[in-house]
Amino acid sequence: MFETFYGLNQTPFSRDIPTQELYPSVIVEEILGRLEYAANRQLFVVMTGDCGTGKTTTIRKFKDILDSSKYMFMYISDSKLTPRHFYKGLLEQLGCEAKFYRGDAKRQLHKEIELMRGIHGLLPVVVVDEAHLLDKEMIEEVRFLLNFKMDAQSPMTLILVGQNELWERFQLQSYAAVRQRIDLQCKFGHFDRAQSGEYVKRHLKYAGTDRDIFSDGAIDEVFKFSGGTARLINKVCTHCLLYGAQNGHKIIDDHMVKRVVQGELT
Repeated sequence: MFETFYGLNQTPFSRDIPTQELYPSVIVEEILGRLEYAANRQLFVVMTGDCGTGKTTTIRKFKDILDSSKYMFMYISDSKLTPRHFYKGLLEQLGCEAKFYRGDAKRQLHKEIELMRGIHGLLPVVVVDEAHLLDKEMIEEVRFLLNFKMDAQSPMTLILVGQNELWERFQLQSYAAVRQRIDLQCKFGHFDRAQSGEYVKRHLKYAGTDRDIFSDGAIDEVFKFSGGTARLINKVCTHCLLYGAQNGHKIIDDHMVKRVVQGELT
């Protein structure tokens, strides 16, 4: 295992790194601040970015920093989500068996939310991941869902998370009624070269070393391959560590990264 070869006590570029150990990029910290603001005021948020830029990871971190005595966090990720399954999924997370008909289930959800607010003092925060895959019917349902008490109050914080095409869809005239209800937009970008280097160092530090295993030239090649996308940085760095350990290289340089990219990743 490369962890032993490099003297690491954790796997540095895995998906299950504790959220408090993640690289605190400016982008993520800004988005977390916006999400906390939205949760406190029960707003409707659309969060978009290219695949692999850290959207779901940021939601995981957001969940961890939310005060569980104040908020009820609910998460749904379903590419074939229908309005009925949406209400069913939320009600199940609230410990309820959903009524069969959509309208009944929606009224049931509103009732449960009012009880949750009134009795337990909890504010609901609902995250729908992979929202770029939602069909028109489900997105239209958002408008009716948020129309609560004659549009005077939002029943929940609703966060739609998806790839950039989700925001592009909202620009269409047919989605104008939903778009006008969006309170906040959060957009993920890519890391630049310096941030990519900081990302690699932070993950190696989490794994148990302050040593520069990757040379500056290697980081240049990692950035060139990944384009500053966190998921691809993880992928190429893991492949390089495996290759380096198998071939007895304590330092990974630019030539090794090129060799790994050409031989294993393209």
